[in-house]
This record gives sequence, C-alpha cells and structure tokens, in this order.
Amino acid sequence: MTTPQILVFAILATMMVLFLWGQFRHDIVALLALMACVVTGLVPAEDAFSGFGHPAVITVACVLILSQGLQNTGAVDWLSRAVLPARAGRLTSMAALMGLGALLSGFMNNVGAMALLMPVAVQLSGRLALTPGQVLMPLAFSTILGGMTTLIGTPPNLIVSGFRAEAGGSPFSMFDFAPVGVAVAVAGVAFVALAGWRLVPARKAAGAEGFETGTYLTEVRVPEGSKAVGMTLRQFENEIENSETQIVGLVRNEVRMTAPHGGRRIRAEDILILEANVETLAKALSALGIKLEEQGSSSGDQRQEDEPEAKVTDTESGEDKPELRRDEDIVLRELAVLPGSSIVGRSASDLRLRTRYGLNLLAVSREGHPPRARLRTISLRSGDLLLMQGPAEVMADFIDDTGCVPLGERHLRIPDTRLAIIAGAIMLGSVGIVTAGLLPAAAAFTLGVIASMLLRTVPPRQVYTAIDWPVIVLLGALMPVAGAMEVTGAADVLARLLVDTVAQGNAIAALAVVLVTTMFLSDVMNNAATAAVLCPIAMGIAATLGVNSDSYLMAVAIGASCAFLTPIGHQNNTLILGPGGFRFGDYWRLGLPLEVLVVAVSIPLLLIVWPL
Repeated sequence: MTTPQILVFAILATMMVLFLWGQFRHDIVALLALMACVVTGLVPAEDAFSGFGHPAVITVACVLILSQGLQNTGAVDWLSRAVLPARAGRLTSMAALMGLGALLSGFMNNVGAMALLMPVAVQLSGRLALTPGQVLMPLAFSTILGGMTTLIGTPPNLIVSGFRAEAGGSPFSMFDFAPVGVAVAVAGVAFVALAGWRLVPARKAAGAEGFETGTYLTEVRVPEGSKAVGMTLRQFENEIENSETQIVGLVRNEVRMTAPHGGRRIRAEDILILEANVETLAKALSALGIKLEEQGSSSGDQRQEDEPEAKVTDTESGEDKPELRRDEDIVLRELAVLPGSSIVGRSASDLRLRTRYGLNLLAVSREGHPPRARLRTISLRSGDLLLMQGPAEVMADFIDDTGCVPLGERHLRIPDTRLAIIAGAIMLGSVGIVTAGLLPAAAAFTLGVIASMLLRTVPPRQVYTAIDWPVIVLLGALMPVAGAMEVTGAADVLARLLVDTVAQGNAIAALAVVLVTTMFLSDVMNNAATAAVLCPIAMGIAATLGVNSDSYLMAVAIGASCAFLTPIGHQNNTLILGPGGFRFGDYWRLGLPLEVLVVAVSIPLLLIVWPL
C-alpha cells in the first residue's frame, strides 16, 4: 500500500472507533476526520468544504423543512385519524399503524414521522392491552423500513444517488429505490404485525414509578423564628442538599406558585411544597426549625389533585409574579427527549427551567430506570423520559423550543385544513417535479421550501430550526473524506480484499457481503456515515468483479436502512428507549429475525431488478 492509502485507512479506523465509542457527536467526529485529511494532504484545502454544497446535503436540508410544514399544519394528524381504525383488533391496528409509519417515512424525515405517531402508539398500546414498548418498537422499525422506498426517504439514499452521479452515471430517480425497497418494507411490516411484535420484551412502561422522584410531595410550613426565614429558596435547597429535596412550589397568602424563582426570600408562615424523601428530609428540616405541615403530604399517586397553581416569572428582575389559575391549567406531561434536541447534554440547572419557562422537572427516567445523579444536575440524553409540571401553554412553548415529544394525547397543535392541504400539495409537487425529471432533487425541493415560506406552512423564522444541523455537518464533512478514499485507491484495495478473501470472487456472495457489512455498521454507527464510507468500497468491488455497480449501491442503501439490533443504530431506536422501558440488549430479539428477513428478500430482488 502507498503512504496516502495507509493514512486514509488510519483516519477511517480512528473515525469508526470514535463513532463506536460514542463520547463525541457524529458531526464532530466527521469534522475531525475531514481536518485530518486536509492536514495530511489527502483533501486539498480549497476543497475541504465542497461537501456542504453537495446536492445530497442540500436535498436533506430541504426535505427536513418540508417535513416540518407537514407537522406544523396538522396534515399528518389528519392522515392518522383517517387511516388508523378506531376499533380494531391487534393485527389490523398494528398493521395500520406500521403501514402509516412506513408510508410517511418514504416522503418525510423518519424521525419526524416517528415523533408524530409516538403518542398514537402509546394510546393504542392501552387499547390493545400491550405494553407501550410492544407497539413503539414495531413502529420505530417500520418508520426505518419506510425510508428505503424513495430517494428522499432517508439520507443514505441521497448519498448513494450522489455517488452514482459522481461515478459518471445519472443520479437515481425518485422511485428507483421502490421496487426492492417497497417489497422489503412490506415483508418487514407484515412479519412484525403478524408475529414479530411478540418477540418484543414486555417491559413495564416507564411511567411515574420509573422516575427519580421523592416518595411524597410534602408541604412544610415555615414558623416564626425559623432559621429559614429570610433565606432565599436557593439557599434553603443548599442547606438541605443531602436530603435529595427540591422545592416545586410555594404558598403565600393563599396564592400558590409553581417553580418559584430561586432568589425569592422565604417569609414566616410560607408553605413550601417539596418533592422529597420524607425520612431523610425530616432530620434536615428539624435543624432549620421547620416542621412537616399536618396532613400536608400527598402520595405521589395523588399529584394531579394537589398541584400548586401557576406563576409568571419576570426574568428581568428575577422575581415571581404569581397569578391565580384554575387547577386544570397546571399539567403533568411525560416528554421524550429527541435525538438532536437542544436540551441533550444539558441539565435542568443549565436550562434555567424555572426562571426561563416557569416549569418544574419532577423526574427523569433513563432506559426505564432513574439515573443516579441529582435530579437538577442530570445531564439529559436522547431517549430520556422527563416528567414535567407547569402551565399548559408554557409547556407547549417548551416542547416547541426544545423538540421534545409529548407522550399521550396532544392538544398542542390545531390542524389547519387549508394549510395542511397546501403543505401536502407542496410536498407532492416537489416529488412530482423530481419524478418527471424536470429539475434535480436539490433544486425541486429548494423551490418547495421557498413556497412553504411564502405560503406560511413553515414560518421563515422556523426554517433554520427545522434542519437537523448535526446531520448536515456530518454529510458535508464526510463527502470529501469518501472522495479521498477513491482518489488514493484505498477503496479499491479494501474492495479487492473483501472480494478475494470473503466472497472468493463470487459476485453474488460479494453482494451479500456488502449488504450484511452495511447492516452491521449501521447498527453501531450513523447510517449516513455508513453509506458514505461503504459507497466507494461497493463501487470498487463492482469494478474489480466487472459487474453492474448499481446492484452494490442499492445493497448499501438497503443495509443502511436496516439498523435494528441496537438503540444507537438509528435515532428512532434511541427515541423509544425510555418510553418503552427498554434495555440495550432488547432490540436484537426482534431486530435479528427482521434483518435476516431483509437479507432473504432483498438479495433475490436486487439480482432481478438490478442484474449483475
């Protein structure tokens, strides 16, 4: 091997180790790999950021924005009500939900489709007498399968199409993926709906009992002469820090306030509402001269009946401005943290939930179990389940700002029939332009984004927040790295190694190797990154064997859409980890048979539709 080839393999190996380690975000790892290629001279400095102008990257960004329009207008809500049966058995209900998830994922971001249908799945699980996980995992897998059916269904398809164009051919068209992709998706959905869901472990739902909360909501009255009089609430919490207690409300002059500002000073006869472990709290309170209020504690099961009322926070002065609200204005919501959410990696203290939103974080559940860290200092992760308390309209703002998914029935978005029709028409129009070959995908969907802004299905201020920027950076950074593999001949070296040692020179065996390798890598690293790494290798294998490279590129596309063995393989798998109460090793029970089915169905179809 030449020195450039050795350098490329070293950078790729380091990149994959960092991907698997998971301590750094995928986009950061991709940028590190890109800069390593630039520093070593494998990628010319002037071409370092050429990947950000790649048509595949532009198309992914535009599709995310158009998907946001479908969500904003309630188009998907209307479709789900029209398609999903209200009273049907398990088979019909599961098949309808999974079919809808797969259909939506073919034309919009599959994480968005999953987020929209999660509350429906949780409600359906109750009606079907199943655990939420037994419906959420089939839904997650169906939305992943649906992405392989069209050009815009998932970023790997766009990457595969881009590599075909760069190799001298034309890009794949909108529905070139459909003959194999639809058959595989239908087979997968049918298998899971008929019998596969029984393989999903029936984990107990990660409800309030799975959260790290105190045993009780406890009310304590601050008497005259108490050492707490004159303290700020923040100082009070610091004094009783070892009792694992947080203040969730304050009653003063018969007015109840939720999430009072930490700078508010305690007065005599104030009643503090504490989320606490009473056994450890009592000893701490006695040192401050405070006693538990008689008949003031309420079981955690009665929280909804004992909620404190709301407050309005003046963030300029840091003072709370309480106002009386009806009890029903204060709500409890279970929120799932989406991958890529703005709160990932931050704690309740970092977010300033009380001063910024006037909300209480009552509990966190992670993989169905409470984390061990202190509640207000827990660094949140994607897939965490949060129990939040506060005014309904403030909760809605928090959900919109952070991208969390509310579980249970949603009253946060009122469908607008006119705008829903417009959003659907824009998406269909963009797809139609690409299908007819009038414009390339990047240009057609860019026109769709402009139309969405002009017609207000996506407000201009929301355009940039709708884009999953880590994915865009990942794609833009990896394009030049993949190009370095081709230019240095590293892809050809690896292709020959696989063909000679694994496939033994057999084209069909090599096709299976490409598919299985892509599936395995997608289970442990980002599927877009997997596609970008495997495409040049796949084309190198085809060139070595002297066969049609389209078969191998399609195998990469299918394999990249089949991450079913781990919760980290795909964002939708991560999203259900908390709400389903799953453990890391739960996914393979359904995922492994499903991946075997995908291989069994796709290999013959690839040979028929894209003959060698």
